This record gives sequence, C-alpha cells and structure tokens, in this order.
Amino acid sequence: MIPFSPPRMDQKIIDEVIDTLKSGWITTGPKVKRFEENLTEFGGQKATLCVSSASSGLELMLRWFGVQEGDEVIVPAYTYSATANVVVHCGAKVVFVDVGKDFNIDVKAVEKAITDKTKVIMPVDLAGFPCDYDDLNRLVQRLDVKAKFRARTEEQQRLGRILILSDAAHSLGGIYKGKRTGNLTDITVYSFHAVKNLTTAEGGAVCLNLPEPFDNSAIYSYLRIKSLHGQSKDAFSKVQIGGWKYDITEPGYKFNMTDIAAAMGLVELARYDSDMLVRRKHIFDAYSGAFAEYSWAELPVYETSDKKSSYHVFLLRIRDVSERRRDAMIQKIYEKGVTVNVHFIPLPMMTYYKNAGYNMAQFPGSYDNYSRVISLPVYYDLTDEQVQIVINVVVESVEETLT
Repeated sequence: MIPFSPPRMDQKIIDEVIDTLKSGWITTGPKVKRFEENLTEFGGQKATLCVSSASSGLELMLRWFGVQEGDEVIVPAYTYSATANVVVHCGAKVVFVDVGKDFNIDVKAVEKAITDKTKVIMPVDLAGFPCDYDDLNRLVQRLDVKAKFRARTEEQQRLGRILILSDAAHSLGGIYKGKRTGNLTDITVYSFHAVKNLTTAEGGAVCLNLPEPFDNSAIYSYLRIKSLHGQSKDAFSKVQIGGWKYDITEPGYKFNMTDIAAAMGLVELARYDSDMLVRRKHIFDAYSGAFAEYSWAELPVYETSDKKSSYHVFLLRIRDVSERRRDAMIQKIYEKGVTVNVHFIPLPMMTYYKNAGYNMAQFPGSYDNYSRVISLPVYYDLTDEQVQIVINVVVESVEETLT
C-alpha cells in the first residue's frame, strides 16, 4: 500500500535528536531559540515564536489581540477545523465565507462579510498556494472599512483596523510577489505537524510582521511569557546560577515548543529550499504532466507569475462528477493499493457547525471543490516508480467509475 504522507525521518534528523537527548536539555531551550532565529531569516518576518502547534499559535494571537465574545472573525468555509475552532475557544463568532477555484478565500466575499464587529480575517493558504494578500491588505486599509472598526482593547486601538492573521499551516516556503509567506501580512502561523512539508512531529510558529508603532521584538518577548503560563522565566533561564526565582504575570497557556521538536526542524529547514521543495515540485510536475492528457482532470494551479506554492497537497478535481461518484473513485483507488485523501470537508458540513446554524448551501464554491477533489500522495520519499503507480491507479479508477 502506498501511504498518503509519511514524514521523512533520516539519519540527519535522528542524529540531531540524539544530540538533544544527550545534551540534557529537552524542553524549550537553545535549539528552540536557534530554530526561531533561522525561521525569521528564512521567511523575512520581524520576529518568530515557536509554539506547540499551529492551533495554539492561532489562538495565542487571537487572545493577544483581545478577540472575545461579541466579536466576529472571518474564516474560509473550506479549511481544517483548527482555523475556526480557535475562534470558538475565544468566545467569538465564526463568520464563514466562500472560496474560489484556487481553494483560497474569496476577497469579495470577505468584503461583504465585514461588519462593525469584525476584528480579524483569517485567510488560509490551502495546499500551500498563497492567498491574494495585496487585495486583503488593501481591503483592511480602506477608509470605509477602517471606519467600521470598533476597537475594544489597547492592541486593537493601536492597529486601528481589522487584523489579518494568516493560517499558513500548509505554505512554509510559498512565495507571493517575491516574498515568502511569513512576511506577507500582519501575523502568519505555520504548522509543523507530522504530515507537513517540514515536521517537528507536533509544533508551529507565529511569524510577527506587525506595522509601526508595534515593536515586534517586544511582542515576541511578551508572547514567550504568555505561552508559558505567564511565567516570567522559561525553564532554561531558571536553571542558570541564581535564576530560580520567577513571577507569574498573567494566567497564560502551555503552548511552548520543545528542543526535541526544534532539533528536527533545524535539520529540515537547513535543506528545505534545496531538497524538500525540489522533490515535492518534481512530484507535482509529474502529476500535472500525466493528468493533463485527460479531459476529466481539473489540475490545481500551483505556480503563476505572482505565486509559487509550497507543493504541500496536490488537489486533483474530477470534472462533472457528483460527491457520491467521487467517493466511489476513492474507494477503487484504495482497493488498488494507493492511499488518497480529501482536503477538506468544509466546516459548515461538520456536526458542530451545522448544529450552530451554518448552512453549506451558502458556500457553493467550497462545496463544488470538496465534492470533486481527490488529494494525491506527495512526500519526500515517494519514488518516481510509486508516482507512476499512483498515476496509473488514479486513471484506471476514475475511468472505471465514469464508464
């Protein structure tokens, strides 16, 4: 069976993790700090905080901005549950909007959804393809949009407009108009979950790129405390000579990354551009070239003059099929020894959100994408021979189902 997305765990990663274990320091320490610095250099943002997951990073930033009951946060209907769940955790209202043919948030739909309760817009770079950040950034700067904004906290007053909090869980290494995700908007959050291009098993990072008068370095220092239960010193600082005494400045969260996780990330980031992305692009190109021959195949856009994907998920859509027929194709593909997936089931279709009153009929673009998509295996150790097997199996399964 060809798996869907196993992580790469080679000797370099093993050696770095062993080095961490032997160092005597396994929780947040020097390797986390180095990973943060390397991520800042890689992405070009102003500061980076490593956290325990992308979900924790998103929630941390919503809470930093003061999102609370009575507020609204705009989220694409087509995303993983984490994007919306963190809004619910803060007591705010999730406002879903539809997506376009590229699977990303529809900026015109965002504009229509803005009210005087809107505090944050959370675009998602689905499958690694960057959203239209110039349009989003211009939208929140428009005088008529800023006039609707009602600040309730000091941070909101300082920004004076809707915050853009990018869910870039898929798009580390993605490029928009010559800039990497990480410094395309106010705040960006990466995921390093086990199935991501760069994995630390579990983990994430908050990329700070806030405009003046914000001091991103000072915010980083504050967030480190907030992500460690409000503790004024991390464990590494406390074990230094005379460093045992600390304070609790607020009831914070346990969102920190460990040095064991950072060790894996350091190895992968060092070879990310020259190795990981090269291999993933090769697989994308192979799929795209092969399926272009079939009229039933709608290929994903992963490179344009302005955008370059991180090649995270290859989203193959089948033209003119129902959800039920697509499901039958997936079943045949599984039976022939290839694991595929669907990214994602839109959130208004999920029980919690349906029960909360959301109606999938209001998001036709999201449903159309979902009902016809099959996510194909893409991972570093997928061989060229296995890529060809995937292609052959998908073609056979689709054409058997269509006849």
